[in-house]
Amino acid sequence: MGTTSFATGDVVKRWYTVDMDGVPLGRAAARIAMILRGKTKPEYTPHADVGDFVVVLNASKARLTGNKLDGQLWRWHTPYIGHLRERTLRVMMETKPEYMMWKAVKGMLPKGPLGRAMLRKLKVYPGATHPHEAQKPEVLDISKV
Repeated sequence: MGTTSFATGDVVKRWYTVDMDGVPLGRAAARIAMILRGKTKPEYTPHADVGDFVVVLNASKARLTGNKLDGQLWRWHTPYIGHLRERTLRVMMETKPEYMMWKAVKGMLPKGPLGRAMLRKLKVYPGATHPHEAQKPEVLDISKV
């Protein structure tokens, strides 16, 4: 008996919605990355994109534990001399909560073309509404994944 390897087109991809209201950001990002990779399916193949689509709602209401909000700094340089910018995680979560969720999930996916293809299946929104109703996404309780 040999091992069955699945290709990207052989697997049915489903849509899920995840509500981030009060859920820890990192824990949810790890579980969302598992769904995007397809590790929750019996058809999981490491070299193929067999994961499902995930729509994240209420990214602005995600919870961060400990002293991360004021302790973590985001730094970047602009093209100008002496323009080192830095923001606390609290400011970043207030201004760009969808980017922070996207960045957390991105760090947990494989690097390269396969990881980028998996990341394209992640849709993040700061509020409770989204334009993907036509796909009939299932509500996913992130604590049970």
